[in-house]
Amino acid sequence: MTEEQEKKVSFWLFTAWAVAVLATAGSLYFSEVQHFVPCSLCWFQRIFMYPLTLLFIVAYAKGDKGIVSYALPLVAIGGGFSLYHTILQKLPHDSTLNACGPVSCKGDYLNWFGFITIPMLALTAFIIILVALLRIRAVVKQSEQI
Repeated sequence: MTEEQEKKVSFWLFTAWAVAVLATAGSLYFSEVQHFVPCSLCWFQRIFMYPLTLLFIVAYAKGDKGIVSYALPLVAIGGGFSLYHTILQKLPHDSTLNACGPVSCKGDYLNWFGFITIPMLALTAFIIILVALLRIRAVVKQSEQI
């Protein structure tokens, strides 16, 4: 792998780590400082986001290009929960679906600009991390062809 390719991998690993840290810090801020009680779907999203902060910093420190294979499932599943949660909040509400736990998953603590919600922020983070992982994989495949 060339030095330029190493720099690209390092950049994307750092980007993925920074996004995971920001998402983790944001979720902790909303629950611990703003006292927004997370619903069940929010907890599942956290379960898949929080470990990524550690995985990416270790991969960054070691220059581990193989992280794609073990981080991608976490990102895909966590992103799936975020997508489902966002759809649940944004589609017309079914009055028979009251809650998915002690706190309603349809609840909307945050509504920036009339459409940005907490699950949408999580989905955005998962998408950015997914793009970073796919870029790492592309650089690695490109280096193997040389």
